[in-house]
Amino acid sequence: MPFSTNNTPRVAVIGGGPAGLMAAQTLAAGGARVDVYDAMPSVGRKFLLAGRGGMNITHAEPYEEFVTRYGKQGASLRPMLDAFGPDSVRAWVHGLGVDTFVGSSGRVFPTDMKAAPLLRAWLHRLRESGVAFHMRHRWTGWRGRDLLFATADGERSAPADAVILALGGASWARLGSDGAWVPLLRDRGVAVAPLQPANCGFDTGWSEHFSSRYAGHPLTTVAITSKGADGQTLRKQGQFVVTAGGVEGSLIYALSAALREQIAADGSALIHLDLLPDWSRERVADELDRPRGARSLSSHLQSRLGIKGVKSGLLRECLGAQAFADPAALAEAVKMLPLRLLRPRPIDEAISSAGGVRFDGLDALMLKAMPGVFAAGEMLDWEAPTGGYLLTACLASGRAAGAGALAWLAGAA
Repeated sequence: MPFSTNNTPRVAVIGGGPAGLMAAQTLAAGGARVDVYDAMPSVGRKFLLAGRGGMNITHAEPYEEFVTRYGKQGASLRPMLDAFGPDSVRAWVHGLGVDTFVGSSGRVFPTDMKAAPLLRAWLHRLRESGVAFHMRHRWTGWRGRDLLFATADGERSAPADAVILALGGASWARLGSDGAWVPLLRDRGVAVAPLQPANCGFDTGWSEHFSSRYAGHPLTTVAITSKGADGQTLRKQGQFVVTAGGVEGSLIYALSAALREQIAADGSALIHLDLLPDWSRERVADELDRPRGARSLSSHLQSRLGIKGVKSGLLRECLGAQAFADPAALAEAVKMLPLRLLRPRPIDEAISSAGGVRFDGLDALMLKAMPGVFAAGEMLDWEAPTGGYLLTACLASGRAAGAGALAWLAGAA
């Protein structure tokens, strides 16, 4: 039977990120009394940080293409996305009084590109609907049916008729997503896939000369060919950045799941860079075959191909002297420059994380091992590239968890 009185169920939402806040919104709209608990001084901290470079809400590509971005977990997420997908996300944002636009890449942004006004409007709406917020409450488990929290005033317990866990993954621990929930659930018999970095950079082992000269330099208009998780060849075009010890950036993030799995299987991942993806091999070879006279090879590359700076440095870093002196080998390298990735960067540096509560241990997002406890957001076992896909699925799963809790409470009443 419910703990609460007056036939109003009381639901605890643990985690104040997008998934938790959307669960709270859904629960409050369904008539529940909602308490949101978060370990940080304020909610939505990762949401705000992610929006500093422009708040990417969702993506405007055709829906059937959109759902493929979730890879092998697309089938598990599909019902949630069908119920609250990209169009619903935009309509919800508009309902908060925030206009949106579609960028040239298909990404959807608030008109002012900022996350803070959206979060303020959302929190105002939630408080108006009766949602109570409890900050600096770090969830530490259960005592009987009560939830336990560590607070500045010592341990506190709180009853709840149902619980939504929306605790995030393990990236950006300083903002609250530290994966500390994993042993708490495993001890209760919940199956959790290991948390791993997603949308992350990779180490390469640059030479000191290359690293000191080119760290921080962007590589624009390049393509990467790599091996997918299914053994098929992947090719994506975009840009990334050279770091002191490796590579990171949007093009790398788009391939990070396959690269991470290849490293786990083989010990490293071999990718090939196309430094001139808009040029054919024949055109590159023809230009390099032209006489260079007294010019240096570096000047010849810049004059004939426009290759200079970090692209020129990459050729010298990855090729031996003999290949660099062979026009045919050099032309091939411009189009297929091999680069070996050694390891992903640590999970706390990643934009997001993979792994989490396994879908086969859930029933309508309720933990089969713990009736009345639901999970949502990044703590579920899925991943997606950047581009609005992460936020959309977090919102969709939060809504689904809230609806699932309401249905469960109705059945238990």
